[in-house]
Amino acid sequence: MLKTMKCPVRVVWCYRKTRYVALMTTDMTLSVEQIIEYYGARWKIESGFKEIKQEIGSSKSQTRNADAVLNHLNFCVMATTLTWIYADCLQTAPDRKYKIRGRSGFAFSDVRRIMAEAALSEDFQSVFPLPMQRSQNSFVKTLLRMVA
Repeated sequence: MLKTMKCPVRVVWCYRKTRYVALMTTDMTLSVEQIIEYYGARWKIESGFKEIKQEIGSSKSQTRNADAVLNHLNFCVMATTLTWIYADCLQTAPDRKYKIRGRSGFAFSDVRRIMAEAALSEDFQSVFPLPMQRSQNSFVKTLLRMVA
């Protein structure tokens, strides 16, 4: 029983790398495997927020108006989404710039680096040519309208 929440709590102890970690839940129907799985999914969400704050620059906003803060956050989320869509369209997974033992996946910054290299390459115009006439229903225009 957790006194602060005045309800029963289930605690599962997991050994992770060098120490034990306590995972708590108020849902008594969950199995130990489900609790660990849910916390794993939660960690991915938290790392996504970290990417938005640090990699995209959400935490560096100097705005004070509530609408401006919301717009800035929406642009950051849109940039993150477009980056992951770009990563999903890659033929091969990018190499990690900073190798970490035990991790085979690539990082958000690796995808950003590849996007920057592609945008600065000389054949970028052939991949994304400048339109002769402005499209009225472009994908970017639609996204910007949604964000605003």
